[in-house]
Amino acid sequence: MDHDAYPRDYPREILKTVKTIAVVGASPNEARPSYGVMRFLIAKGYAVIPINPGQAGKKILEMPVFASLADVPEAIDMVDIFRASDAVDGVVHEAMALTPRPKAVWMQLGVRNDDAAAFAEGFGTKVIMNRCPAIELR
Repeated sequence: MDHDAYPRDYPREILKTVKTIAVVGASPNEARPSYGVMRFLIAKGYAVIPINPGQAGKKILEMPVFASLADVPEAIDMVDIFRASDAVDGVVHEAMALTPRPKAVWMQLGVRNDDAAAFAEGFGTKVIMNRCPAIELR
């Protein structure tokens, strides 16, 4: 996959096929981009699961927060990553260890990690980098 120029329908097709989205780097701060994106995704009908070890056991937007992807008791269709690019490897490795594996890994605006993308794609997982699902849905 050429992560510099996605086919026009590629992001939309991913968003049509996923229902449960884990947001890694979720923040309870309304001013943070992750908060706004979670609120938007919830309004669009997605089940959103906030992931933030510092907020585990609390709620963000009325959704229980988990410390890690491995702690989530249900299948995750997509992992949306709000972390620095150098932290993405660990997130993607954790995601690929899940059963079942997520259908997609999405890295937010400004987040890119080609090694992590290649690793996920090796498992047949679709990857988007440096894009925002809330923008794509609009």
